Amino acid sequence: MGKLSVNLCGIEMDNPVIPASGTFGYGYEFAELYDINCLGTFSFKGTTKDPRFGNPTPRIAECEAGMINAVGLQNPGVEKVISEELPRLARCFHKPVMANVSGFSVEDYAYTCEKLDQEAQVGWLEVNVSCPNVHGGGMSFGTSPEAAAEVTRAVKKVATKPVMIKLSPNVTDIVSIAKACEAAGADGISLINTMLGMRIDLRRRTPVIANKMGGFSGPAIFPVAVRMVYQVANAVNIPVVGMGGVSTARDVIEMMMAGATAVEVGAANLVDPFASKKIVDDLPAEMEKYRIEKLSDIIGAVK
Repeated sequence: MGKLSVNLCGIEMDNPVIPASGTFGYGYEFAELYDINCLGTFSFKGTTKDPRFGNPTPRIAECEAGMINAVGLQNPGVEKVISEELPRLARCFHKPVMANVSGFSVEDYAYTCEKLDQEAQVGWLEVNVSCPNVHGGGMSFGTSPEAAAEVTRAVKKVATKPVMIKLSPNVTDIVSIAKACEAAGADGISLINTMLGMRIDLRRRTPVIANKMGGFSGPAIFPVAVRMVYQVANAVNIPVVGMGGVSTARDVIEMMMAGATAVEVGAANLVDPFASKKIVDDLPAEMEKYRIEKLSDIIGAVK
């Protein structure tokens, strides 16, 4: 069998498959269905300094080959995540976990990252400067190189764990933003977050979701994600975690050939709770099909 392991920012992973933040809760919900230790790691639900109820409902709209969500970073706040969620997680997941962090100010990001950085089970900090579902935060930091770099510098000052900056596809030049984050000290780049989308109820003549617009995800965005991963991976000298429409083992291999060291699986987990496990299970056969002995050998294979 081919070797599935990869090294992400100095941390060895059994395989490159990572359920994406917002699609896997805090892990223990999925642990009731299968042993989630088969995964490389997972990125837990986006965490903010203070508790958030999220956006008004309805928050979800179905689309062809995807979905739109505007959950709005609903979470119990970092203090509760540390005191309640992480201890429950530790009982069912025995690997370093990726902590996804959002904020509404540079100070928010730094505060939350500093708190989570002190937790033994946190392996990486995935700093989300790209959420399209909240007003006055998230994506507003990820749409300019200067703002993204400012968040990166603030987090790096307080963090000892590797810092991954999660970028938005809703920009004109994603490469300049990625390079600014690298220059500010980022240890890696995660991309892409959801694209901005909208659906309209024709009978009511109103937007389907209460937030009007939300994050479009699913297989339809995969080619855009591959293109952006390829562009960024060829422009920076730090690892890239690729995501966006990934739903099969073949997608993982394609994303890695584009330049991703590891690959996140998002909306597919909401369609099939076993999606990430199936991808891990299917990888050896896909590797054999394409004569791949080690997955780490194909990172950035396409020039």
